Amino acid sequence: MLAKSMVSYFGGAEEVFKAPKAKWMKVPGIGEKTVEQMDMGAALKRAEEELKFVEKHHIDLVFYTDSKYPKRLKNCNDSPVLLYSKGNADLNSQHIISIVGTRNATEYGKHLCRQLVEELQPYNVLIVSGLALGIDVAAHKECVKLNMPTLGVLGHGLDRMYPAQNRPTAEKMLENGGLLSEYPSGTIPDRENFPQRNRIVAGIADATIVVEASIKGGALITAEIANSYNRDVFAFPGRIGDEYSEGCNFLIRNNKAALLTSVADLAYILGWEKAGSSKPVIEQFVLPFDLSSDERLIFEILQQHKIPLAIDDLTIKTNMPTSKLAMNLLNLEMQGYIRSLPGKTYTLVH
Repeated sequence: MLAKSMVSYFGGAEEVFKAPKAKWMKVPGIGEKTVEQMDMGAALKRAEEELKFVEKHHIDLVFYTDSKYPKRLKNCNDSPVLLYSKGNADLNSQHIISIVGTRNATEYGKHLCRQLVEELQPYNVLIVSGLALGIDVAAHKECVKLNMPTLGVLGHGLDRMYPAQNRPTAEKMLENGGLLSEYPSGTIPDRENFPQRNRIVAGIADATIVVEASIKGGALITAEIANSYNRDVFAFPGRIGDEYSEGCNFLIRNNKAALLTSVADLAYILGWEKAGSSKPVIEQFVLPFDLSSDERLIFEILQQHKIPLAIDDLTIKTNMPTSKLAMNLLNLEMQGYIRSLPGKTYTLVH
């Protein structure tokens, strides 16, 4: 957050390094103690070393001001300032789903995960997970098998692989998808890195699906984070009393996740259509004359697109604060110009 504040205040990363320390004190959130702890010389030296590493290993540096930066993630207030990306994954794919679950997946859970990925294939989806044991790697492996794009978000630098037995899968993922991390080379897989990693898994996707999870663990943390980002969360129900169904049942029971029984349910809620399916022709509307400038902007954006737009997409396209956008959407809906659909998406009334 401090890095973003400094870049925003000075107008660019280069300008931050050029500015005298006295001016850093004027940046909101930065005090004298923080300034005293900053060593820009050491930071530049470390950056030069990292640049050599990423160039040698063909890793893309994605700064949060770059157009390649994941737009869904950028909308989250605690998104990383810099991402390390390897492979060819489109971080702004039209459809992105995160699949999470326990490391101690049962055979039923793995089967459910593989079936889920297979049913998602006709929707041209990028599947995101954390490349951990259990449900995560089951999702990635099925994507590799079906030649579907898949992205693994790591809790360490791209100079290593944890757990090591997932390295063969990770290497195959680079052919159609890739690996993503906010951590520079040399960062080891410390325990505290994985909850941090989970916010990327939740924030980069349209929705998060919990396949199998105990009442405690990373999958429920990811679901909670996704809820805090106002993203859809789904969970498969499990048998009462099963340890690795307790988490899913808890999410459903407490309205923290929608019950999922098939991909058709998911596609309907998110307003998705299968690739190649015919879409209804949307009429050209006469622009209403009694709209405010903000309402008119929203109307025009919805008119230009042939599919319902999620509130996160509208936030980016209108550049409005979420609270202001929500009020304008409500006004348009009350006037009968737009309608809200499941999955927090909006479309024109026609």
